[in-house]
Amino acid sequence: MSSPGITSMFTNFTKLCKGLALVLVVGHLLVQFVPATVPYLALIPASGYFELSVHGVVISTVSLLFMGKFLEPVWGSKEFLKFIFVILPFAGFHGVLAGLLVGIKQIIPDQEVLLVKIKAKWLPSITLVLSIASSFFTLNSAAYLPTLIFGTYMGWLYLRYFQRRTETKLRGDPSDDFAFSTFFPELLRPIIDPIASIFHRMLCGRSNATSEDHGYTTSGAPLPGSDSAEASRRRERGARALEERLATERLVPPRNKEELQSDALDSV
Repeated sequence: MSSPGITSMFTNFTKLCKGLALVLVVGHLLVQFVPATVPYLALIPASGYFELSVHGVVISTVSLLFMGKFLEPVWGSKEFLKFIFVILPFAGFHGVLAGLLVGIKQIIPDQEVLLVKIKAKWLPSITLVLSIASSFFTLNSAAYLPTLIFGTYMGWLYLRYFQRRTETKLRGDPSDDFAFSTFFPELLRPIIDPIASIFHRMLCGRSNATSEDHGYTTSGAPLPGSDSAEASRRRERGARALEERLATERLVPPRNKEELQSDALDSV
């Protein structure tokens, strides 16, 4: 007899994620029974919204459902779907999953999310390291490696500079905790930061209008209301979403609306 808490862990997924997962499964079945559809679904097998293998579709579906449980309530359904479509044309669905890991890094960086007690902020980096290592031994891993790398970078680029934030009407996340160098060990950051600053100036340092729209001044300093305080509020929303999910999975009633509103006001 299964525990109600374990049962609820595999439910309570958002409608949007369940719909996307259904499309993923149907796409897999379609290419299995009608192979002629492959050229219409993707240019290459590694870049498209479908999986060729059974284990691949299982891993992708489960990953989408679980990551969507935390990201969609924080971003909103429209932004969640937009994020997926931005990455999908360039990196395929494996790239989308890599990008969603970057979103997890952004909203709950210090949350330990696995049994081995790995903090969420390291998940994208560990995934890439393992993928690079495995690519030396299997051709399948080597084929998917470019999509994982590009999906990770595209996910960070979009969240860092282009995602529209409803709270401030600005775009991106300029906090130091989400800088490009945070994907690397502390020892390498003094080397990575000067290189990353070149691309930062290219993206948001050309004009005052462009810089302000991204939450920065032309000198590179964050504008009022776009600094680490806003990023902290984003992380607090992510932590609350995680807490509510865990409370549901343990059959513990989540906090009432008044308490959540009070926390939100305190965080502001």
